[in-house]
Amino acid sequence: MPDLVFDNVSISYSTTGSGRGVIQAVKNVSLALPAGETLGVAGESGSGKSTLAMSVLRLLPSNARVDGNVLVGDKNIADLTFGQLRAVRWSEASIVFQGAMHSLNPVQMVGVQIIEALELHVKGSWNTEASRRQRLGDLLRQVDVDPAKAKSYPHQLSGGQKQRVMIAMALACEPDIIIADEPTTALDVIVQAQVLQVLKELVTGRGISLLMISHDLSVLAAACERIAVMRGGEVIEVGDSRQICTNPQAAYTKQLADAFPEIGDPESRLNPVTRRDYAKPAATPSAVSGEVLLEAKNLNVTFHTGGRTVRAVRNVDLQIHRGEILALVGQSGSGKSTLARTLLGLELPDSGGEILYGGKQLGRTTRQLRAFRKEVQLILQDPSASLNPKLSVYESVAEGLRIQKYPGDEREQVIRSLENAELIPGEDYFGAIPQELSGGQRQRVVIAGALAMDPQMLIADEPVASLDASARGEVLALLLNLKRSLGLSALVITHDLGLAWNIADTVAVMVDGEIVERGPAEQVLLDPKHEYTKRLLAAAPMIHRDLESGAPVRTAEGGSTS
Repeated sequence: MPDLVFDNVSISYSTTGSGRGVIQAVKNVSLALPAGETLGVAGESGSGKSTLAMSVLRLLPSNARVDGNVLVGDKNIADLTFGQLRAVRWSEASIVFQGAMHSLNPVQMVGVQIIEALELHVKGSWNTEASRRQRLGDLLRQVDVDPAKAKSYPHQLSGGQKQRVMIAMALACEPDIIIADEPTTALDVIVQAQVLQVLKELVTGRGISLLMISHDLSVLAAACERIAVMRGGEVIEVGDSRQICTNPQAAYTKQLADAFPEIGDPESRLNPVTRRDYAKPAATPSAVSGEVLLEAKNLNVTFHTGGRTVRAVRNVDLQIHRGEILALVGQSGSGKSTLARTLLGLELPDSGGEILYGGKQLGRTTRQLRAFRKEVQLILQDPSASLNPKLSVYESVAEGLRIQKYPGDEREQVIRSLENAELIPGEDYFGAIPQELSGGQRQRVVIAGALAMDPQMLIADEPVASLDASARGEVLALLLNLKRSLGLSALVITHDLGLAWNIADTVAVMVDGEIVERGPAEQVLLDPKHEYTKRLLAAAPMIHRDLESGAPVRTAEGGSTS
């Protein structure tokens, strides 16, 4: 089996015509992944980790220049002809990309896509249709997917199933090295645990090498023996997982570790880690008013599709008080987002249920819903999809004011909203378009658009799922500060239990459309009563626990401990 070696690798992008000149994405990186071992590469967006990984199989765009040597065994990737490179791809090294939905062909069944790799890249083995069909079934079983799912299209599979199909595809030609680029981003905790378990079993059972990329050190701790930390294109620290996660030498590494809090850690309770100079909230929950702002009574939502009846929300009773942050947690498909859409009047509940705002039943006329949505604003998961790429920040924030026919000074309200969202001074962001902003800045623009209406409550659907460590902390700290300074209430929908520990007064747990447990955050997260809540907590990645029971960690003598 070959080693993977990065020998003094630097990678730059030429941006002639954009005025940005040459961008140095990776700077003098030297790393080695010995055969049969695991290496995690950690860092935030823009650190160069994905650029480094894509260089292994020459998947970088044409404006990239690679200096130094990338070696797979004794092969220098830069020296290979296209035919030689094609022989290395899939059969010696393969990649599991981050977005399974975007990496799979939406108009082909997933089985056809896996078999295509066997047809194009394997010579000798599986050279008949029957043998390839047999291999397809073996691969899907290996990643815990029913072989019958081979006839499904990507949109018919869950997020976890799509990601496991991507892993099966990467394994198809029996590569020696697998590169996994953010393979669990945006997956819920249980599916994430399943994907990590599949990767760990492949490493131990097949003896493959694993290069795994993530911004979450707890995820890397669960799967990798060693971790390298990148920042600004450079490796600033490398060592075994235990040392990197529990005794980091670089301040930036410690910040990465602290950005994803461990449930039960008193220092991170109501205290998201951020590089910004926020006024820190108190370490105990602030007072929540006894006034119920938004309430659902016996809420049911049923969908009829394809001859089937799906009860997405079942008999939900929920109260959100003024000044309260309530985290609604559960897996994908549990009904969280459907409940949020119904609370906003975007879905109709079944007869018999009630939604009350300020003690009054939610009206259904256009005028009543417009007035209600001025008071209760929605923040969606993906800030890039939420913002019109052609509109400036000013136009994006002012859009809602114009729809609601805001009677005051529009410019002053836009400035105030941007500055409430910690984009200071607000005027400096007026002309920017979304692609010129970081992920955290884009999410703050979305929040500013919601704040422009002077709402009483925010409903945030997975507000930090697509953000890296520092942006995550900034957005969570912002939500806490908005509660403290403006008295806002919030319903935060998430599969991230660490987020609930970071900012929530109250936690409600949802599964199969039902709320099975609800109470103060400390009570639900530290002393859960329902078996499903216990299962969620057991699946949540935690650095210290995963180091004790997860990946083997190499000792100084070269042995390993489990």
